[in-house]
Amino acid sequence: MPPDQRGSTTVPPTYLNANRLWVDSRLRYEIGRRVEARVLRRLGARGARCVEIGTGRRGLGARCAVEQFGATSVTAVDLYPATVGRARMACADLADRVTFRVGDATALPVDDGSVDLVVDFHALHHVEDWRTAVAEAARVLRPGGLLALTEMTARFVDAPWLRAVSRHPADRFGTDELVAELRRAGFEVPPGKLRRAAGDRWIQAVATRT
Repeated sequence: MPPDQRGSTTVPPTYLNANRLWVDSRLRYEIGRRVEARVLRRLGARGARCVEIGTGRRGLGARCAVEQFGATSVTAVDLYPATVGRARMACADLADRVTFRVGDATALPVDDGSVDLVVDFHALHHVEDWRTAVAEAARVLRPGGLLALTEMTARFVDAPWLRAVSRHPADRFGTDELVAELRRAGFEVPPGKLRRAAGDRWIQAVATRT
């Protein structure tokens, strides 16, 4: 495989890309809704005006924002039109509380300081320029607004066995690297708002825009 022009190193070959089988599966959706969202709620995820980055085909983050985080208005963004269309159908029961749009996490179609909450359910580690996506979340949040995220770190994403079956950009972040980037972008991440699990391979956090 030729070097991945998006990263600083060559991405190992992916022999079978099982991303869709897992990312859009019913099991993955239920884990997100019943486990991860509840943890984020306990960590303080809350906000009326919300942006979701990376809708997936089930609109997981948008649904959790409305049903568990108190959102009354959600703009849900994904790069792929087919994904956006499927998510829109999956969340039709949420009616006008959610607007699905084709867009990029590194250039959100939202005004500066206009939202209370940004939600990320395992989208950031798929974003090539994840640091710019963090900066975008900071841009659209009002002071005191929250970024609620649940993510896999490099300890998991860059494992050779996972690389063999799951395609991701090169050089994914570790927990400390992500937290440092959040702080550079203007977020506060109190220790009590960060949860590490599975040997620091799975993290959840609620960061506050200062």
